[in-house]
Order: sequence, then structure tokens, then C-alpha cells
Amino acid sequence: MKVGFIGLGNAGSKLAGSLLRNGIDLTVIDLDKNLVSDFVKRGAKSENSPKEMAENCDVIITCLPSPKACSEVMESVNGVLEGLSKGKIWLEMSTTDEAEIRRIGALVKKAGALAIDCPVSGGCHRADTGNISIFAGCTREAFDMVLPILTTMGRRVLHTGGLGTASKLKVMTNYLATVNLVSIAEALTTMKSLGMDMNVTYEAIKASSGNSFVHETESQVILNGSRDISFTMDLVSKDIGIFHELAKRQGLDLEMAPLIVDIFKDGEKRYGPREFSSNIIKRLEEMANVEVLGVGFPPEMIDDEPEEAGYEVIINGRQDY
Repeated sequence: MKVGFIGLGNAGSKLAGSLLRNGIDLTVIDLDKNLVSDFVKRGAKSENSPKEMAENCDVIITCLPSPKACSEVMESVNGVLEGLSKGKIWLEMSTTDEAEIRRIGALVKKAGALAIDCPVSGGCHRADTGNISIFAGCTREAFDMVLPILTTMGRRVLHTGGLGTASKLKVMTNYLATVNLVSIAEALTTMKSLGMDMNVTYEAIKASSGNSFVHETESQVILNGSRDISFTMDLVSKDIGIFHELAKRQGLDLEMAPLIVDIFKDGEKRYGPREFSSNIIKRLEEMANVEVLGVGFPPEMIDDEPEEAGYEVIINGRQDY
């Protein structure tokens, strides 16, 4: 299969890199021509427009920062939709609203192509090594067609059900991770204010029932001081906002979600929308007049697991199909 990839940002560049590294015939597009040039030097091809990419590739992947950006790439003049035809497949790997996925998916279907939402989860450092998890929302037939591509980009691949189901689950997992991040920021700042050693505190959490994936990753870059988790406050606000909207559509009056939204909107106002999301702890550091830092922690997360072939996660007892 010839694969086209649109969006070489924090996650997209790493996912596309896994395809290229594993011998996939890859064509790329990004607004940043330097990123495109780097991929071309490594063996990828480039294309002039999303339309031409859709005409010349079997699978078109979008990995973009917002629903608006995806809509523009898909629906504008010389967009992806103009180049789609029967047998083509569109993979949306952005974190986005399930209603928007289904809306654009209907247009893709009208063009004779297949639509799949397949966001990733597990951190950009794991996307870099092909060890990230991928959710896929689509028909079983479409899932089986793209599984070889998905297992090239990710380790654990989960068929979540029909179109839009993967996006619902993705914003839920991002919500859970963000709640955890905020609680970790409060816990670390409180322990620092109490005079606890931060290296001891880190290990105590890691050895306890309070441990989590977020602690083992984001706490490390917090304690290093870089706060570089390759994810920014505006993206957190977007994702948590989508989750909150999903709940409101169901008539659910959530209590924590609006608080988390407000915390990150305040973080954006104070430090800028492109500030690393882990630096949300700075609000608390300023309040407590402390610096939450440890010794010997890495400035960024690097996946030390060897790259292995991905596989479908088999779900026992599922009843949705």
C-alpha cells in the first residue's frame, strides 16, 4: 500500500517515522517545509496538495492539532475529499470530536472510500519507537484491511467498534491522564512545601498504590525542570473540552471536568498556550513559593523498550459485534 501522511507535528512525525523506518511507501505533507524536507532526505516523497496525495495513495492519514485543521485539510479546495475514490482509506489519527469524525466520515463514504478514526495513546516517546497503543473505530472489514499499517505504527491495536468510538475513548483516556497530572502536581508541591526530598517522594509514589503511568513519565520531566512532555496546554484544553462536551451532550453534569478545564485555561493565560502541559505545576509552585525539582531525572522521556511487531488486542466478552 502507498500511504500518505498529513501532519508532522509532535505525534505525527513519530508515527510517520515508524512507517518510513519499516519500509512503507510513504508520502508526506506539512505546513513546515523543513519537516517535509527531512522526511524526503530519509526516503519519503512529498506531494503538492492533499488532493494529489489522495489521488496517488491508497491510504491517507491525517494527524492534526484540531478538528478545524482537519476539516480544512479534508474539505477545502484541493483537499483530501476531492482526491478520494472507491477503495481509498482515510485514517484520522488526531484527537478530535466523535461527531466531527462521523460528519467527515459520511463525506468520505459518499466519495466511495472508507473512514477510520484511530487516535493513539501512550505518550509521544512511545510513538517514536512504534510501541504506542492505537484505537481504531470502523467496520471490522476496514479494520482488517489497515491492521498491517496500524501494527507498524503501534504495539497494541484495539478495534473499538464503529466510526467515532475510538475518538470517544481517546478523549476519555486523555481526561484521566490530565486529572492524574493535576493531582500529581498538587501532591509533589505539597510534599516539597513539607520539606520532603523530591527523589524520595518520587520513589514513594512509584512504590505505592498511588503510582501511575503519568507519574512514571510526567513526574520525571517535572522533577528535571524541563517539563518537556511533547504536549502543550492548548492541546490539553482542547481534549478535555471535547470530553466535557461529550458528557454535557448526555445530560451529565460532571464535577471535576469543568475544574480541569478552568485550571488549564488559567495555565494558558499565565504561561501561553504552547507551554508544556506538565508545567501546570508552576501555578502551585508560585503559590507555595517553592521549586519542585529533583536530582538525576531526564529532560525528556525516551522509550527504552525494543521495537516489536504490533498486535490486535483481543477483548473477551465484548458484545458490540
